[in-house]
Amino acid sequence: MTEPQILDAAESSRFEIHVDDKLAGFAVYRLGHGRISFIHTEIDDAFAGQGLGGTLVRAALDAARTRGLAVIPLCPFVRGWIQKHEDYLDLVPEAERAHIGL
Repeated sequence: MTEPQILDAAESSRFEIHVDDKLAGFAVYRLGHGRISFIHTEIDDAFAGQGLGGTLVRAALDAARTRGLAVIPLCPFVRGWIQKHEDYLDLVPEAERAHIGL
């Protein structure tokens, strides 16, 4: 297995993770008003259990940080990942945290 490749497929409004040139999963987002809202994350069953979901979310959140975007984690997987990695909590506006369970 080669190193996973992550790309922002902006035309599809999603970050994708590819392994050996195959789409292994994606995180769907909406952009607007200086924010990126993560709606849904999915990893193909053939790639489950390899930590690719976390790799994908970390890369997507790092991209949001680089672009100066606030993060709204509507997707339960992204929200749970942020809960486990508190160094990413600052991406979520304080006023939104209680509303979305952070």
